Amino acid sequence: MAEPTRRGLLAAVGGFAAIGGCAALDRLAAAGGLAALGRLAAVGGPVAMGGRAAMAANDETLAWAFDFPAIEGGRLALGAFTGRVLLVANTASFCGYTYQYEGLEKLHTALGPQGLTVIGVPSQDFNQESPDDATVKTFCETKFGIDFPLTGLSHVRGKQAAPFYAWVREIRQWEPKWNFNKVLIGRDGRIAGTFGSGDEPQGGKLGAAVATALDTA
Repeated sequence: MAEPTRRGLLAAVGGFAAIGGCAALDRLAAAGGLAALGRLAAVGGPVAMGGRAAMAANDETLAWAFDFPAIEGGRLALGAFTGRVLLVANTASFCGYTYQYEGLEKLHTALGPQGLTVIGVPSQDFNQESPDDATVKTFCETKFGIDFPLTGLSHVRGKQAAPFYAWVREIRQWEPKWNFNKVLIGRDGRIAGTFGSGDEPQGGKLGAAVATALDTA
């Protein structure tokens, strides 16, 4: 095979060349497979796309890639908060921890100017939430004056979990065990911590983690 042709094919199959180079192509040619490689490269098949596919596979998924239904309709895209710190809490209206709505709202108000956004995710996964978004919205606004973003009713665990929670489970092997569990997302879109119901919004553990996330570029 002429050298210019070999170089052209190496460029087309960059991912393959990176792990074998010309020597690997020579061995493949001896086995009669080089022509097939060339045809795949010519038509943009898996080999030609290997470099891009590998890069895509290695791209890190960040929180900004996900969205939820919004409680008022439409979508709540986490990408709209890129560069901010997010505290995502799965919530419920009839739970012993429902009082934490008040603390979450105070946290959102106090630290919002520094870059924190609290997001509530109402969920019926633990059978302690109202059956529809409108009722949840009214409850949150009238009972606690909630001003932070709320999603529509969503699954937060198991096979039906919203993609955001499925991502957290995959990365951290963690999912909410009860209402008012919390996921902290750093400014870089990565998971900065997970917290249980007993980690109060104004508690030391959660407060320290939020402070660190806000101070981290």
